[in-house]
Amino acid sequence: MELHIPTQIAIVSIPIILFTCISSSSSSLSSSLSPSNLHPLVVDSMLEHLNYTAISEFRLLNRRRILECSDGNPYLQINVSGNATMGDEEYLTVNVTGVLVPADNHWIAMISPSDADVSYCPLNKVMYVQTGDLSHLPLLCHYPVKAQYLSRDPDYLSCKKKECKEYKDGQCVLTTCGSSLTFHVLNIRTDIEFVLFAGGFTIPCVLKRSNSLTFANPNQPLYGHLSSIDSTGTSMRITWVSGGKEPQKVQYGDGKSQTSEVSSFSRDDMCSKVVPSPAKDFGWHDPGYIHSAVMTGLQPSTSYSYKYGSDSVGWSNKVQFRTPPAGGSNELKFLAYGDMGKAPLDDTVEHYIQPGSVSVAKAVLDDVDSGNVDAIFHIGDISYATGFLVEWDFFLHHISPFASRVSYMTAIGNHERGYVDSGARYITPDSGGECGIPYETYFPMPTPAKDKPWYSIEQASVHFTVISTEHDWSENSEQYQWMKGDMASVDRSKTPWLVFMGHRPMYTSGHGLGADPIFLDAVEPLLLDNKADLVLFGHMHNYERTCSVFQNECKAMPKKDQSGVDIYDHSNYSAPVQVVIGMAGFRLGEFTDKPSDWSLIRISKFGYFRGHATPKELQLEYVNADTRKVEDIFRITR
Repeated sequence: MELHIPTQIAIVSIPIILFTCISSSSSSLSSSLSPSNLHPLVVDSMLEHLNYTAISEFRLLNRRRILECSDGNPYLQINVSGNATMGDEEYLTVNVTGVLVPADNHWIAMISPSDADVSYCPLNKVMYVQTGDLSHLPLLCHYPVKAQYLSRDPDYLSCKKKECKEYKDGQCVLTTCGSSLTFHVLNIRTDIEFVLFAGGFTIPCVLKRSNSLTFANPNQPLYGHLSSIDSTGTSMRITWVSGGKEPQKVQYGDGKSQTSEVSSFSRDDMCSKVVPSPAKDFGWHDPGYIHSAVMTGLQPSTSYSYKYGSDSVGWSNKVQFRTPPAGGSNELKFLAYGDMGKAPLDDTVEHYIQPGSVSVAKAVLDDVDSGNVDAIFHIGDISYATGFLVEWDFFLHHISPFASRVSYMTAIGNHERGYVDSGARYITPDSGGECGIPYETYFPMPTPAKDKPWYSIEQASVHFTVISTEHDWSENSEQYQWMKGDMASVDRSKTPWLVFMGHRPMYTSGHGLGADPIFLDAVEPLLLDNKADLVLFGHMHNYERTCSVFQNECKAMPKKDQSGVDIYDHSNYSAPVQVVIGMAGFRLGEFTDKPSDWSLIRISKFGYFRGHATPKELQLEYVNADTRKVEDIFRITR
């Protein structure tokens, strides 16, 4: 199965004459990342904001004054040809014609909704500190969904696409130039327009807006993904997105059906302070309605099919899925990773791009296609929407080919929950004002209550304890008491393996602010007391495996078998093995030159973690997403 299959190819033609009303100095993407092109206050804040914002020319659009372009050219026009309505996934070809003087600062943005205000907003210089841009310049009032420079067409600057606009005595006396660009467009329910600019991303000048394009069915049920509700393997939750607010159904198995529960969230639900958040303001996009239904009466480790929707809004394609094994059974095959996000499938730029996410998703899909995956665990930093709500749709589309077929379990990360004075453990603006609300709506887990995103689940011989590092975990907290009770209650004769998961790590050799020693001191003793076998974290964007570690000391070292594979013998338990697996998409992090003795394996490549559990052994692997090779393998035995 291909990861993304466009359902339709459409053509959008936009004849226009671009004025060079602003200097055509270089604004290329390659130079946009240079600190010299950024405001001095932004340069000074790059390190401070590195973990929760992307400092780029595109993100700085919201700090730039929109100049008025002179409209004195008689050829200036925007016409949209082709189908007026779009399918659920398309690659639109946008043809820009009528350019008198091609310049590398000409660009086009996709805007949604189509009536969005792209004029400037002269707000306070600290209005959007969450973006990492601390300049005092006014803002674009609404953030573009995605954008491209016209020079992405290699024929644009050299004017190889010529058209004659004026003749004299049978001879052409005025020619114009053109550019053709491709935009990958998903059904985000609201109509879209393409807006043409000069002046680059830093001093944009609006030229014209195209005609509005609408989706053929904005209510279409889309982006279904599965999750487990308990440890029996007999019930599965399916969650999807639609523009329709009336309850819909999931039809599955041999004629069974269940009606969906419908939820959503509004701009008012987003967090904000005196300084408005992106989620509350220029990053807001209507999420439509999130439908969720529980398929019951299933058998564990069994294949079924389902579809979701209704006769009035339409139905999804039929999907084949497999239930996970019941807790206490023999064998489990699972994948795990953190920090995936998404990346565009065209040449556009978006506000936050995770460059490894596409290759990792393709590799994960291939593993799921093989039939050797029962469940997937994504442990924080899910979509990286960070207050730009339309990007949740992008992420759901990104994972749906595999998350619709096996149980997709998640943990919350800083980019889902972090915000000032929101009750989060760490005071950062990392969620862009989302405060966990979109995350918990899109990914309902078997948690105790809203904004208490911790839970446990058993599959085959493994008990998974999933926590939130973003909520209070101190010894007097509710979550701490829950962790203590959950791990103490594990029946090791039924589920001999205890795997502990969260987002921020206890141990890392990566550069930057990674491990919190207070978290280590508070929670690590629980792991030792309850003989946790394996601890998985993300947050740091690399792969790292430890010895059997406790309080920064190796309590035992693995021994190699005849094949050179590290074996941790937990029949003589000393301490858990800790592994950082945050290498699934976000740009990779480097390691310190002098790692601690507890660090055994360090890999800075995109990939994912693969596990095979039986009652006697955990076999665990790091898989390189690009080569599909196993670059680290170890086993835990008892």
